[in-house]
Amino acid sequence: MERPLVVGIDGSDSSLEAVDWAVDEAALHGLPVRLVYASRWERYEGALPLDDSDRPSEQELIDALVRAAVGRARRRNPDIGLTTEVLAEDTAIALVNESLHAAMVVLGSHGRGGLTGLLLGSVSLGVAARAHCPVVVVRGDTTGRDSTHRRVLLGVADAGEGSSATRFAFREAVARGCELDAVRAWRRTVGEAVGHPRAAGGPGRYHMEAAAAQVDEAVAEWAKEYPEVPLRRSAVEGSAHKVLVMRSAAADLMVVGARRRQGHFGLQLGRVAHAVLHHSECPVAVVPQPA
Repeated sequence: MERPLVVGIDGSDSSLEAVDWAVDEAALHGLPVRLVYASRWERYEGALPLDDSDRPSEQELIDALVRAAVGRARRRNPDIGLTTEVLAEDTAIALVNESLHAAMVVLGSHGRGGLTGLLLGSVSLGVAARAHCPVVVVRGDTTGRDSTHRRVLLGVADAGEGSSATRFAFREAVARGCELDAVRAWRRTVGEAVGHPRAAGGPGRYHMEAAAAQVDEAVAEWAKEYPEVPLRRSAVEGSAHKVLVMRSAAADLMVVGARRRQGHFGLQLGRVAHAVLHHSECPVAVVPQPA
């Protein structure tokens, strides 16, 4: 049985944008979409009296927002396989559980109860940090969300840490028929003297060449498997999150890895993944990397 793309919905504009993105993504991969609403308030509705008998119940409101999400998905693509689920559970926990049987979990960047000024909702961050499958947080402007740049951006991790993310990025580029931009950021060592052996050939040259070699190593296996993907390799000076956020303005999807560590619960989001989830100008896919 095909695993669906699970979309967390809550009636917010952000979650409806996630529905649009997920429907388009599902069509690319020939997968069904599963719309999931989860809230623990469902547990208590029957025990609490309504102040106003004419006021719609929580269940009626949930039914209405699920219908709205279904209608949105059907208008986007009437041929897509579509199911819905309403769960009486904590939102983040429910979506993490859904990730056990999903091809991907897709979320908006802000929830219905999001506070003005927050760059990323707590549910989106929590699910991205703990899910068992890739999580896409849909953010950025319409140009990026509608995949008009024809480019997937991959943040190349340290050796051995990002193979799952690299494979995911190549598969996305194949499905979209677009270019893959594999980027590794590098920085000069603080206090590195001009006369230092590493500085031969110009300040920073050693670090640039080392970063370029890491990019080549990271993509080598998958470039052979997917030779049809136009591939750009880049070694760019600067902090990784700033380099990736800057390049995200010309990408349709950014892909970064998150590593599972022994003795810790779930994924451990590093500084780079955390920063791009908050600041990227296009949707971000966080791909778990097994230990």
